[in-house]
Amino acid sequence: MTTSTGRQDVSAVLKARIDRLPVATSTHKRWMVLLAFFFLFDTLDAAMLGYTAPALRAEWGLSLSAIGALSSITFAGMMIGAVLGGRLADRVGRRRIILGSVVFYSVFSVAAACSPNVGFLGVSRILTGVGLQAMTGVLLVFVSEMYPKHLRGRYQAILLGLGCIGIPVVSGISSLLIPLGHGMWRWVFVIGSLGAIGALLGLRILPESVRWQADNGRGAEAELLIAKLEQEARDKTGTELPQPVVAAPVAPGELRDLFTRRYLGRLVVLSVCMICFILINYGFNGWVATLLVERGIEQKSALRIAFVISVASVPGSFLAYPVIDRLERRVVGAGSMVAVAIFLVVFAVARDTTLLVVSGFLLTAFSYVALSVLYTYAPEIFPTNLRGLGAGVGNGIGRVAGLAQGFIVAGIYGAFGFTPVFGYMAACALIFAVALGFFGRKTSNRSLEEV
Repeated sequence: MTTSTGRQDVSAVLKARIDRLPVATSTHKRWMVLLAFFFLFDTLDAAMLGYTAPALRAEWGLSLSAIGALSSITFAGMMIGAVLGGRLADRVGRRRIILGSVVFYSVFSVAAACSPNVGFLGVSRILTGVGLQAMTGVLLVFVSEMYPKHLRGRYQAILLGLGCIGIPVVSGISSLLIPLGHGMWRWVFVIGSLGAIGALLGLRILPESVRWQADNGRGAEAELLIAKLEQEARDKTGTELPQPVVAAPVAPGELRDLFTRRYLGRLVVLSVCMICFILINYGFNGWVATLLVERGIEQKSALRIAFVISVASVPGSFLAYPVIDRLERRVVGAGSMVAVAIFLVVFAVARDTTLLVVSGFLLTAFSYVALSVLYTYAPEIFPTNLRGLGAGVGNGIGRVAGLAQGFIVAGIYGAFGFTPVFGYMAACALIFAVALGFFGRKTSNRSLEEV
């Protein structure tokens, strides 16, 4: 019979063998293509309402406050999905939650496309948010657990960079489809349901997390997968692998441990950063087209400007690639958010279209550098059996801010006008920079067990 201590020792060795891999194998790369395809639908959906909002206003006669409410209630589903998905992933495994969530959000994205009124659309958006955030949080956990410690930051950046193609995709599709006529906004939501195609492929190629298997009595399955990855690494490098460096086993924790002194500070820093990022990202991308129209720019031109700005999310994510594993993550994230604050102020006061586009492009690029850091950092700071929940709670608390952001933007714009909206976002960026830069933990090039 295997004792608890013996199982912990085996688990520690299996985890160390993942971290000793000197390269990402061909299997790792196949996983990344699939994971990025899934993540693309998260970023696509995040921007979807912002680009369809002008058409919804025109077709259904909605006020700015109604658009704000519709934007905000979507975050209720995201909050539930982030926490529930993370907890279930710790209980039943990462793979089941990723694939099940993809099917769930796809169904309700189709429902949104068929909405007869704003109430039905609101309910559909809430349930879409549940599935999307359950999936997204667990995707980040999967990458942190299945890629070597010296590569996981770079592969999180790749995941975000490839996934962020969804932002210019939805912007481009919206600018092409919506002007074609009445009801064409519905096809944007239909496109948001196509992630279900990847779920079929995932049934064949996506395994369960080795770290989760190792900690849940499935070491034999984990051993087979690790052995395959090790052989691929030997074939690729032509050399024998280095000896695994086994970290001291981490005792399994319980739910209440997440709120003890050891992890509570980490959770607070993560939550503050998530709140600030959500307020900036959804406040900017979700409202920029609408606010430009309200400022007097013709709808077609506003959508075109929003599209050009949205493209920056892709190079911005890849901009993190060369530095995220070489420099300390908290430094990269804090510095990026200082740049975001500067360019938000420039955007707020710009009157020239070129300056609007350039400043919007740069603030978007640097915000996605920061998001690459945050998405890498979130699952690193919690132990395996609390990783999904810890990252999910931090993400979920951030989504609570999303409930308010629509009302905040509408309220500030209604009371003070265009410029103060972006000044408030700049203040959020500086709070993020201080929280992560001064109070975040060092995680770069450390095994998850060391953090």
